[in-house]
Amino acid sequence: MSPADPLALVFSTAPDEKVAQTLSQALVTEGLAACVTALPGATSTYAWEGQLQTSSEVQLLIKTSAARLPRLEERLCALHPYGVPEFLTVDISGGLPAYLDWIREGVSRKPDPDQSDPSESKP
Repeated sequence: MSPADPLALVFSTAPDEKVAQTLSQALVTEGLAACVTALPGATSTYAWEGQLQTSSEVQLLIKTSAARLPRLEERLCALHPYGVPEFLTVDISGGLPAYLDWIREGVSRKPDPDQSDPSESKP
């Protein structure tokens, strides 16, 4: 990837730290994210199916490239326990050049074929 390749920050949530860790590890191992930061202790208040809800969640900050967004969205939805997981993207317009290069490197590497889908069992 070249320095001109656009990057993105994806916001998502997980219901608990175990799910957050599972999602984070899968996305990084598969080369869909360079880094996932999990921020426990978030409280979300929202309307769902006509009812006001409040839930404790873990906020996820997923650093990736714009090119990886379609596959990242697909995998997050496949692995996530929520029927409609949060998936909000923000273009990264700047940052420390060395860190931005590190994100590009992290998502340009080939995923480990033995770790490609932690939800599937080995034969």
